[in-house]
Amino acid sequence: MANNAGTTRTKKTTGKTNAKDDRSMLRELFIDELRDIYWAEKHITKALPKMAKGATSDELANAFQQHLTVTEGQIERLEQVFELMDLTARAKKCEAMEGLVSEGQEVMDETEKGTATRDAALIISAQKIEHYEIAAYGSLAQLAKTMGLNDVATLLQQTLEEEKQADEMLTQLAESGININAEGEEEE
Repeated sequence: MANNAGTTRTKKTTGKTNAKDDRSMLRELFIDELRDIYWAEKHITKALPKMAKGATSDELANAFQQHLTVTEGQIERLEQVFELMDLTARAKKCEAMEGLVSEGQEVMDETEKGTATRDAALIISAQKIEHYEIAAYGSLAQLAKTMGLNDVATLLQQTLEEEKQADEMLTQLAESGININAEGEEEE
């Protein structure tokens, strides 16, 4: 009796993808995710000054201002990625980032101005954003490597490292006194 399993097999792949193949589903996914994070970064540039203004401690306000400068550089880096791929830099609304930024605004509205508790809440909100970005850039860098887009992967990896550094800096701010000070605050 003949085995008919061979008639329904899909073409075996070598694991290598032609980066120039515009019809690749993986490439289309990559571009879609690239446009998503591009929108997200632009949206963050509008939120960071508000977060800095809402912060109680000068250290946290300065951290948000410094990260604004870093984020602007990340946007430029994403534009380089689009250029390397012969694409127009175009954003696609990132619902996740819109929600995370909205949540950050909500915590400012719900916490008392001038308190360490507000700073603790802002750090939590900012770290949620950083963790989203870490996931996005980590995934994009790996996809770029898979598709043989090594220059693109290098740029994305650089941004990934910056996001990890921002997350670590927020943790250090929280641990260096903000959370301890917030723990001592009482509701009125």
